[in-house]
Amino acid sequence: MGSKRKLVVVGNGMAGARAVEEILARGGADQFEITMFGDEPYGNYNRILLSDVLNGSHDESEIFLNPLAWYEENGVTLHAGVRAVDILRSSRHVVGDNGVTEPYDILILATGSVPFIPPIKNATLADGRLRPGVFAFRNLDDCRSITSHARGQRRAAVIGGGLLGLEAARGLQNFALEVHVIHLGKHLMDQQLDTQAGAILKNTLATLGIQVHLGKNTSEVLGDGAVTGLAFKDETTLACDLVVISAGIKPNVQLALRAGLTVERGIVVDNQMRSDDPNIFVVGECAQHRGRVYGLVAPLWDQAKVLAEHLTGTYPDSAYHGSKIATRLKVMGVEVASMGLTEPAEEGDEVVQFLEPKKGTYKKLIIRNGRLLGSILLGDTSKSAYLMQAFGKDTPLPEERLSLLFDIGAPSKTTTIEEMPAEMQVCNCNGVSKGGIIACVKLGKRNPKSVMEATRAGMGCGACKALVTEVVEWACGGEAEVDPTADYYVPGVPLSKPELIQAIFQQELRSVSQVFAALAGGVEDAGSKPGLASLLNTLWGTQYEDERDARFINDRVHANIQKDGTFTVIPQMPGGVTSVAQLRRIADVAEKYQVPLVKLTGGQRIDLVGIKKENLPKVWKDLGMPSGFAYAKRYRTCKSCIGTEYCRFGLGNSMGLAQRIEQRFQGLDAPAKLKLATAGCPRNCSEALCKDVGAVAVEGGKWEIYVGGAAGAHIRKGDLLCVVDGEDDVLLYAGRFMQYYRENAKYLERTYGFVPRVGIEKIRAVVVEDSEGIAARLDEALERSVASYRDPWLEAVKPATPHQFASVLPIVQ
Repeated sequence: MGSKRKLVVVGNGMAGARAVEEILARGGADQFEITMFGDEPYGNYNRILLSDVLNGSHDESEIFLNPLAWYEENGVTLHAGVRAVDILRSSRHVVGDNGVTEPYDILILATGSVPFIPPIKNATLADGRLRPGVFAFRNLDDCRSITSHARGQRRAAVIGGGLLGLEAARGLQNFALEVHVIHLGKHLMDQQLDTQAGAILKNTLATLGIQVHLGKNTSEVLGDGAVTGLAFKDETTLACDLVVISAGIKPNVQLALRAGLTVERGIVVDNQMRSDDPNIFVVGECAQHRGRVYGLVAPLWDQAKVLAEHLTGTYPDSAYHGSKIATRLKVMGVEVASMGLTEPAEEGDEVVQFLEPKKGTYKKLIIRNGRLLGSILLGDTSKSAYLMQAFGKDTPLPEERLSLLFDIGAPSKTTTIEEMPAEMQVCNCNGVSKGGIIACVKLGKRNPKSVMEATRAGMGCGACKALVTEVVEWACGGEAEVDPTADYYVPGVPLSKPELIQAIFQQELRSVSQVFAALAGGVEDAGSKPGLASLLNTLWGTQYEDERDARFINDRVHANIQKDGTFTVIPQMPGGVTSVAQLRRIADVAEKYQVPLVKLTGGQRIDLVGIKKENLPKVWKDLGMPSGFAYAKRYRTCKSCIGTEYCRFGLGNSMGLAQRIEQRFQGLDAPAKLKLATAGCPRNCSEALCKDVGAVAVEGGKWEIYVGGAAGAHIRKGDLLCVVDGEDDVLLYAGRFMQYYRENAKYLERTYGFVPRVGIEKIRAVVVEDSEGIAARLDEALERSVASYRDPWLEAVKPATPHQFASVLPIVQ
């Protein structure tokens, strides 16, 4: 150990952790004792996916690249949650804010960047911190703070129309907020797009319900206590109760300044990423190389590789010569590829454009002397791989310019990949090159999924997954293996869903442990248990043998756990209809148990938030109402409008039908949650057209049934399943569809994925026309499940286990 040099890295973000990974990959563990300082109290995570955490499509745990265990496994000492506050260059020590002092032979600064907060009156407190209701959007703590504040608010404003601002706006929509984007520039994403592309993107956002305000200079945050709005320099205002500032970033150079290093915009470095102190190197967003500071991840990977090669001596002359910026990403679900110039810079620059605003498609090339200087692809990025190759290698372009935008006489996909240089980035988010994918294939990973898991390619924004798959197939000589686990219903049992169901019935397996014993060699997989429990309950009903360790905590205690370890309770209110007596009981319970938040939900019910686990049985007893199943992968609720009795436009009794639906399907197990709605007329006030199952009343006493709709993180109008004559038929066909879905959907696959995957024509043929002769069986199977219903809140009287409602500690984030 004494012969090793001491390497200290300040910064545990994507650049710092990547530099350490690259050093370890080149044998650095034999050369260095590695110590890291990280401001945040956990491992390294993918900041690109913060918007997915905010919008609920990713759990926090899913975005970590290097969890805390990784550092221990690789012999790296991590001071997690310790900010480096001083560099003692004369004695070569780094001092942390907790007093820890670490000696170094080599120091790497990867301090990244910090949010730029414009000089907006009343946005900050006297100590410089953002005032309550105003947030930055840069790290996990920001996500958590925004999430905590957003619940119960009505309107949010995002200051900044760049990539991160738009992603923040997308995340905020998950909280049913009215979202406004405020941008100082003349068009959105003005670093990556031109005016026309920005206008098309603005129109696309409008269809998603986001309002964009361009050319707006925010002057003040309004409100003495809570935020009430924004004021602008043109003397207009905008009412809002939540503000997210995403107006750009600036290099975090304060530590380097205090240490006396040369700092301009960033910390100045040479081609080996060395500062003007020969023992201190710099990597990432805080580094300034040849006058440029980079805020995208791809240059960071290039810098980390050069630094690792130089420090480990594997290639001591390795040099960083700057990066040509090319990005491929998704913005609000819209594919975008951008590289180089966005506008011609010299007389004679050639511009090739294609514009189809209605479809949100825009393509633009800027060419000089037969070379590609810049490109914008919006909506359709199928040619991005070829264009990025031409841009990166500065290769001559074909005279037929149309072939650069469309597959007209262009090189075949195979030829394009074959000519792609090995060092070309395929996945910008995680810095995976074509060569890295090929190396992974040579090590035996011969299907796209295994390569993605091994290299992280495609595990960021997801825009490159198709290209990753193409490179893997090319590297395998067109004989890539099919991922054997792709069709498994759950990862721990090597069977597809039909095979699994057949085996369960043939061997009469009625519990999760029996399935593992018979079909998985006795090896139990914790992640597979909830899916198996749901399936067994669906198949066996009252004969299912319930094992509580196979359930999520929510299902074990029949309430939804919150981040502080408390729970939410949502009683059933069929069709959103309640009574004075129920409201009084809810109010009494909220007062008696000091419930901190009482909230109306999007499903037309009342949510009691913040109840301690040990109080759940008492709350249920005092309420005297059935469970609303807001916590499980089951039928959840059926929204309704007020229908014919009160509405002058009503064509059908939507309230009455919703109550019948609720009573019929309550608690029905499913591969994923099911949300239903009924609308008394096509005006769709209850959003029945974008639910898993929706019934809409039309003229003549008929009902239209729609399936596969969504209005959450994914937005999809449901497909018309059929038109029926009355409420009884709605119950029949809606139930038959749900049973077909229950039997054939993948675990956690919502109907908005299931319906397009199977095809509405096939579903209609089976469910309505009985093309496979299974309609009667589906109806009987559903009836068995319905008959087995038991209100889980009855466990308030007789708990399932002795410690079912024992107190729990708050969740440690």
